[in-house]
Amino acid sequence: MLALIGLFGLAIGSFLNVVIWRVPRGESVARPPSHCPSCDALIGHRDNVPVLSWLFLRGRCRNCNARISIRYPLVELATGGLFIAFGIHFGIHADLVAYLYLAAVGIALAMIDIDLLRLPDALTLPSYPIGLALLGIAAWVDNAPHAFVRALLGMVALAGFYALVWLVYPAGMGFGDVKLAGVVGLYLAWLGWDQLVVGAFAAFVVGAVVSVAIVAARGGNRKTRVPFGPFMLIGLLIGIYAGHPIAHAYTHFTSGS
Repeated sequence: MLALIGLFGLAIGSFLNVVIWRVPRGESVARPPSHCPSCDALIGHRDNVPVLSWLFLRGRCRNCNARISIRYPLVELATGGLFIAFGIHFGIHADLVAYLYLAAVGIALAMIDIDLLRLPDALTLPSYPIGLALLGIAAWVDNAPHAFVRALLGMVALAGFYALVWLVYPAGMGFGDVKLAGVVGLYLAWLGWDQLVVGAFAAFVVGAVVSVAIVAARGGNRKTRVPFGPFMLIGLLIGIYAGHPIAHAYTHFTSGS
């Protein structure tokens, strides 16, 4: 089952490469079919196999020999790997589908934010009804209405917190981050309050450390713009995988018990 999930993730990753390129430009992800951006030649089925086609073609277009970025297979591998990781972590349960969707949309948003310092509404806003629907089904299947209510509260709480930060210091955060915050809160709070608090806090810690490193490496200053969306999603992963242990260790340390 994990192998099937991984193969499915590779296929989704191939589609995400189209999403990452076309959605910010307002283009359809369905038409026209995949084509080379250099010569516009259509990409055949044999050249559209995730990862393998890039390797067989040695990273170049079959028609015009233009270089194909290594990021294409890396996005596919990242998606397949994250799908497997979530499959291991959540098991074959009803909420796994919701988190596989989160993995896919999260990778697309992170890459677009890195490229363009944008989090497109076309990806962020639909994640609310889709996430609510998928987690609502999981709550019904697993008889866990309390988890769904907690997820709703977490969604509102984290979105509200980010909105407050944006109002106080709009230069330090884009409104796209505020929109994404509700989605992050929804998925973290479904797992628990520990995951929500740790995941939310981890985003700012990772963001601060990486931003300082980027500014230092590039010789920038405090006004250098750094995308925050990827840090929110890294914090989300930290919350999912280590939220409860970190919260427990912190409570143990502060209480001395």
